[in-house]
Amino acid sequence: MLKILIAVDGSEHADRAVDAVGAMVRSSLDVEATLLCVSPEPLLYGGYTLATIEKIEEDQKKQQTVILAKAAERARAQGLKLAEPARAHGVIANEIVRIAKDLQVDQIAMGTRGMGAVGSVVLGSVAQRVIHQSPVPVLLVK
Repeated sequence: MLKILIAVDGSEHADRAVDAVGAMVRSSLDVEATLLCVSPEPLLYGGYTLATIEKIEEDQKKQQTVILAKAAERARAQGLKLAEPARAHGVIANEIVRIAKDLQVDQIAMGTRGMGAVGSVVLGSVAQRVIHQSPVPVLLVK
C-alpha cells in the first residue's frame, strides 16, 4: 500500500492535489492518504494579550477543521481511503516534512500555490522548501 500525505490549505491548487491522488487510485494503485493542514505560526504576537493569542489559535483550529472536512469530502468522492487527518502549527514547509517523516509516508502531494501570502506568488516558497527537505518524492500539482 502506498501512503501519501496530501497537504491542504483550502486553495484550488490543494484541491487539484487531492484530485491527482484520486486519479492514482482510479489507476488501480492501493493508496492510503492522510490529509494535513498546517496553520502558519504568526510572525509576531507582539503586545497581544494571552486571551487574544488563545482566540487566534482557536480560530486557526476552526479553520483547519473546515479545510480538512472539505478536503476529506473531495478525497472520498475521488475514491480515496483516508487515514486520520493530521494538523500542525508552525513553519508550513517544515511541518509538512516533519509529519511526512513521523507518519512514514511514501510520498507527499501538494499544490504549487496555496493560500500563503507573498511567498506563494512564485514557486520557490513552501513547495520549493518541501522539495529540498523531503526524504520522499513530492508530487506537485499545478
